[in-house]
Amino acid sequence: MLNFLRTIQTIDAHTGGEPLRILTSGMPPIPGKNILEKRAWLKENRDDLRQFLMNEPRGHADMYGAYLLPPTTPDADFGVIFIHNEGYSDMCGHGIIALGKVLVEMGYVERQSPTTRIGFDSPAGFIEAHVEWDGVRAGAVTFRNVPAFILMRDVEVDTPSFGRIVGDIVFGGAFYYYINGKQAGLEIRPDLVRSLIQLGAETKAAVKAKVKIQHPLEPGLNELYGTIIDGAPNRAGVDQSNVCIFADREVDRSPTGTGTSGRAAQLYLRGALPLDQAYVNGSIVGSSFTVRVTESARVGELDAAITEVTGTAHISGFNQWVLEDSDPFPTGFFFR
Repeated sequence: MLNFLRTIQTIDAHTGGEPLRILTSGMPPIPGKNILEKRAWLKENRDDLRQFLMNEPRGHADMYGAYLLPPTTPDADFGVIFIHNEGYSDMCGHGIIALGKVLVEMGYVERQSPTTRIGFDSPAGFIEAHVEWDGVRAGAVTFRNVPAFILMRDVEVDTPSFGRIVGDIVFGGAFYYYINGKQAGLEIRPDLVRSLIQLGAETKAAVKAKVKIQHPLEPGLNELYGTIIDGAPNRAGVDQSNVCIFADREVDRSPTGTGTSGRAAQLYLRGALPLDQAYVNGSIVGSSFTVRVTESARVGELDAAITEVTGTAHISGFNQWVLEDSDPFPTGFFFR
């Protein structure tokens, strides 16, 4: 007779090819007054749940997920904590887009036409999403992000394999090091993904060793999440293509929602993108997000930008995951 120590249900989706595994049942009670406190508690006490869902044999090295929680602020409908192969992220744009699609498509929120509004409490702050609803299907999702800003400009680092690299450190919901792939002789192509991963990993390590990263207003936001490598468009209809190498060498298949927000803010604050002009950001697999800077802002003493990012997501599965009492890998394993 089978004996299961854990039973968890998820809805799996993808945004532009990037997975999102949404836990819908099996979440333990999580103490904390806000999402940052809840995330800290999960890190300390229940990281086994993240490993169970993200690691092999149930997940893989590039899996991504989300915990839906009750809201902690008056304007929010849900709280959300995002998880990946290394731990927990501050915000996730592709995740918000996938959540918007699933929540409206499945009728988990009161649906309204032409768009349904959903508010999320994320570790980075409050996120508002609007999901197209035509009465039959959920369509594109647009989210208004937290203020994005350039933390440091023209940061130079030396890498073992690619020499000296220069880029900006930008916050778009998470901190990224933005660089152009030409510096390393690389284009944004699937056949070059191993070299792009190496570039991302080496630059991330070099930046972390050189500079201290700290959000001006929120002490809990103090980590470099990854490197975003941009290049010439790899297909028609996009203004650029990019790839995000984040967490432990994880490759974002989507254009990266927070990364797209940060890129638009970077261009706007450098005078290269006008207010309210659409900018189309392409991914390494050929998907795209559209972003606009809608207004200027301030974060502490820094100039910032408010952005809106639009993309589409698709449901890919409904799953029930179990842990048999004799399973030798209760938290799975990370293998690349």
